[in-house]
Amino acid sequence: MRVRLQAIVLTLVAALVFGLGIPLALSVAASVQLDLFLDRLTDTSRFASLAQRPLVENRPDLIVDELRRYTEVYGVPVAIADQDGEPVTRGPGEAIGMDLKDPVVASHLQEALAGRRSEPGPLLMPWNTEPLVLAEPILIDGEVRGAVITVSSTGKARADLLWWWLLIAAGAVLAFGFALLVAVPVVRWILRPVRRLDDATGALVAAVVSGREVKRVEESGGPPELRQLERSFDRMAASVDEALSAQRAFVADASHQLRNPLTALKIRLGNLDGHVDDDLAAADLEAAVVDAKRLNQILDELLSLARAEASGGELVPVGLDEVVGARVADWTVVGAARDISLVATGLGGGLRVLTPARGLEVVLDALLDNALKFTEPGTEVRVAVSVVAGKVEIAVRDHGPGLRDDELDRAADRFWRSTAHQNVPGSGLGLAIVTEIMVRSDGSLRLGSPEGGGLEVTVTLPVAASGVNP
Repeated sequence: MRVRLQAIVLTLVAALVFGLGIPLALSVAASVQLDLFLDRLTDTSRFASLAQRPLVENRPDLIVDELRRYTEVYGVPVAIADQDGEPVTRGPGEAIGMDLKDPVVASHLQEALAGRRSEPGPLLMPWNTEPLVLAEPILIDGEVRGAVITVSSTGKARADLLWWWLLIAAGAVLAFGFALLVAVPVVRWILRPVRRLDDATGALVAAVVSGREVKRVEESGGPPELRQLERSFDRMAASVDEALSAQRAFVADASHQLRNPLTALKIRLGNLDGHVDDDLAAADLEAAVVDAKRLNQILDELLSLARAEASGGELVPVGLDEVVGARVADWTVVGAARDISLVATGLGGGLRVLTPARGLEVVLDALLDNALKFTEPGTEVRVAVSVVAGKVEIAVRDHGPGLRDDELDRAADRFWRSTAHQNVPGSGLGLAIVTEIMVRSDGSLRLGSPEGGGLEVTVTLPVAASGVNP
C-alpha cells in the first residue's frame, strides 16, 4: 500500500510539474521569438523608411553605405527590391549571399510587394535552423514602390532558448526531487497507524486462536482520523478480550461447579441400588446411572477444553519418552481388560517437545481413549513416534471401523460424532480438545485411513530448543 500511495503522490506531482513546465517552456520560446521578431521588424521598417528617397530619386547609392554598415555590425544581410522584385542595390545583400530567387525569400518578397507585412511565423524551437526572413513594403504616397528584405540567423536566439529550457528542466527535476523527499516521510507518517493496525489485527486473530492476551495498538502518531481508529480498535480489542475471558471462565466455572452436584447425584443413585424392587423402576435407575456417568464425562472434557483454551499459549519443554511411555503404560491396563494390546515404537531418542503444561498428557489420553473405545478385541493400538522435517510426529493407529473420507474433515468439530458411532459412549469433544492444544503448541492434527482399516490420528509438535534431554 505504501508503494501504491507513493506512486499516486509522485504521479500527481509529476503531472503538476510537467503541466506547469511545458506551458512555461513554450511561453519562453514564444517570448524569445517575439523579441527577435520585433527587433528585426524595427530595423526592417526603418530601412523601408530610409529607402523611400533613393527609390524616388533613383539613387540607390544614398543607402548602400547604411546597409553595408548594418550588415557588417549585425551580420544580417539586407536587400532592397523594386516593385518588380528586382534588386536595386548591389553589394550588401549579394555579398553575404542573399538570393532573392530563394523560394522562402521570394515568398516573403511577393507578400511585401502585395502590401502585406511580415508575421512572426511558426514557434521558434531549438532544433529549427531556418533563418528569420522579414520583408516590409516601401510605401510612397500610399503606393508600394518596393520592399526591404532582411534574413536573420536564429542561432543566438535558439541558444538562449535552449538555456532557458535547461533551466526550466533543472527546476522541474529539483521540484520533483523535493516532492519525493517530502512525499516519502509523509506517506510513511500516514501509513504508520495503518501498518500497526494491520499487525494488531493479525495479533488479535492469533490471540483469539491461541488464547494469549490481546495486545493493544496504542496511539503512535499519524493523521487524527487514523489515531481515532487506533483508539477504537483498542476498545474493540479490549471488549473481545473480556468476552473471550468471560466465555472461558464460564465454561470452566460451569464445568467445575456442576461436578459437585453431579457427584452427589451419582452417590444417591448408587445408594438406591438394591432398594428398587420394581423391574421397570430398576431399569430406569440403571439408565439414570449411565446418563450420570456420561454427563460426568462431558463435564470432565468441557473442563479440559476450557483449561486448554485458557492455557495462554505458554509452552514448556516436555520429555517425549517419559510422557509417551507413562501414558502407554497406564492405558495398557485398560487395553488388557478389553483384550487389546498397546505398542509404542520410536522411543528412546531423548527428544523434548513444546506444549502447554500437561498438554501432551491430555492429547495422548484423548487419542488412546478413542483408539481403545473403537478398536476390536484381539487387535492392537500402535503409538509411533518419529521426526519429520524437524518436528515430532506422534501417530496413534487403531483397528476399529474408522471414518469415511467425507467424515475425516469433521471429526475434530466439537460434539460431532459419526452416525456409525452413536451407540459408543463419548461426548465428541476428544479431538476438539486435541485440536485446541495443537493450535496453542504451534502443531497440527491430521486424520487418515491407513491400509488394513481403522483410523490413524497424527499430531505434530515442535521440538524444544534443547533438542535432547541432558
